[in-house]
Amino acid sequence: MTTTNEINVRELIDHRPVGAYQKLVIFLCFLIVVMDGFDVAIMGFVAPSLKEDWQLSNNALAPVLSAALAGLAVGAMITGPLADKFGRRKVLIANVFTFGLFTLLVASANSLNHMIVYRFIAGCAMGGIMPSVATLATEFSPARSRAFLVTVVFAGFTVGAAGGGFLAAGLIPHYGWHSVFWVGGIAPIVLSILLVWMLPESIGFLAHKKHKPERIRKLVERCAPGSTTEHSTFVLPLPAEAAAGEAPIKTVLNPHYRFGSIMLWSGYFMHLFLVYLLGSWMPTMIKESGMTASQASIISAMFQLGGPLGSVMLGWLMDRFEPHRVLGLSYLTGAVVLVAISNAGQQYLLLCVLAFVVGAAFNGGGTGMNALSSMFFPLSARATGNGWMHGLGRIGAILSAFVGAWMLNLGWGFATVAVALTAPAAAVAVLLGLKRAYYRRKEAA
Repeated sequence: MTTTNEINVRELIDHRPVGAYQKLVIFLCFLIVVMDGFDVAIMGFVAPSLKEDWQLSNNALAPVLSAALAGLAVGAMITGPLADKFGRRKVLIANVFTFGLFTLLVASANSLNHMIVYRFIAGCAMGGIMPSVATLATEFSPARSRAFLVTVVFAGFTVGAAGGGFLAAGLIPHYGWHSVFWVGGIAPIVLSILLVWMLPESIGFLAHKKHKPERIRKLVERCAPGSTTEHSTFVLPLPAEAAAGEAPIKTVLNPHYRFGSIMLWSGYFMHLFLVYLLGSWMPTMIKESGMTASQASIISAMFQLGGPLGSVMLGWLMDRFEPHRVLGLSYLTGAVVLVAISNAGQQYLLLCVLAFVVGAAFNGGGTGMNALSSMFFPLSARATGNGWMHGLGRIGAILSAFVGAWMLNLGWGFATVAVALTAPAAAVAVLLGLKRAYYRRKEAA
């Protein structure tokens, strides 16, 4: 007589230490996000040289900067639901290869129109990266360290973005701005080929979709050796608030999840408006304030480089303290540092330090919001919830390109812009506080 051994894969992962195979998955997700960060931020670092080489005005440059951002919005909102339907792995591999290919094509562009089209398509592919990576990393992480591991993965974005600044500073003076796109295209194409052999599908997704037990068992054994038998079956119960068979977009907008969705999506809109305006326009603003192009690139890179430290630190704190409070304090701290930046003048070393700190607060806060979102939405709609947060948030990023140009055309200096950006930073903290208060009341009722 055979005895069926039913295994709840979520409980199994939650009650075991993080194994070597899970660490491999987290590392692969980290590499994907490094490539994504490099390619998303690449235009901001190339912009000063492109503007000079092609004799572009700020208004002409804005569509080039915003093309990928528009693609990111479209891609995130489409590929999130696709990842919930077809799997995280397939969506990730296809997106990594596609954005690498179209980044390569940017290097060959001989007109603004070509560049805008290529950047838009690359952006569509990049849009699916973050939601799917956050979802996959969450589903391979135990609950007790989920925020930390997700933020470690997302620290790769600022590693890649900062690397773009240092690479641009080194390559452009010797090889021109095209060389940055060659590097930014070839690397993700190579990575996508490796992912075909190395990246697994989410165990939780396979269990939820009732794939063959043999396939699930193989992955479970890699994460938790000796935990299964040939008669094991695998389940992943959904929370009561997520109805079985309900369309993912209906789940994230049902009565239980709706308020939290709106708060997260609105907060991420403000977050991306803030960090993309700084990331895209900071090099140009600093250069036009009287500093050299290399100094502008390094200060901007320090802003990106602060992100990994902030991400890891905030993730660690989120696993130990109330996560909404941790993130709210981070954004308020960043707002205070922006005021300090506005009074730093052209003190190069001081600006580097302050840019690093504000990058830790804001870029780290953004990765923390991805962890918060992944912990909030149920598995059946997690990629959709994350994807729509990114998609709607990207509208803020798109607006930032035009608002930055408008600020420059008004004659605003970097100091004035820094003070103005304290408003969206404070707004993120308020929205997170409202979400926390709403669900505390709901739990107490």
